[in-house]
Amino acid sequence: MENGEGRTPRPRTLQQKVEYMVEKTFPGRKVSGRVFADLVKQRGGSLSHSYFSNILAGKVTHPSEDILKALGLGFGVDWRFFKDESEVVDDVLAGLQFLAKCRTGEIGGVAARDDEAGIPAELLELALTLLEETRRRDPGEEPPAAR
Repeated sequence: MENGEGRTPRPRTLQQKVEYMVEKTFPGRKVSGRVFADLVKQRGGSLSHSYFSNILAGKVTHPSEDILKALGLGFGVDWRFFKDESEVVDDVLAGLQFLAKCRTGEIGGVAARDDEAGIPAELLELALTLLEETRRRDPGEEPPAAR
């Protein structure tokens, strides 16, 4: 995975990302699908050894979110590392748009949703913190959207 300059390029495909994490998490060891599946199970997830082997072989390119979460558990990293770059970019853009609306007052309150498609917990926590800080600075003033 090295380029001519001696630097390792950023992994882009799911297969490259998993290979990269195997290399970094288990340096100098060949990790079987069974060993990795057992590790995921010990950490509270579920992933079959054959599915993991298929990811490493490049046969699986767009797994479900549950599989990505299992990979994250096994490697001890945020599961979103394994998402397609375009999906991560979309998540970041949505978060930035949300924060911009909070700052301009277009959003005056936040309510969590019960479904998996809601905003990530970290973003919700940040938004609530920003709103609370704004209210402390201007305690008598209501946000423009609430007027």
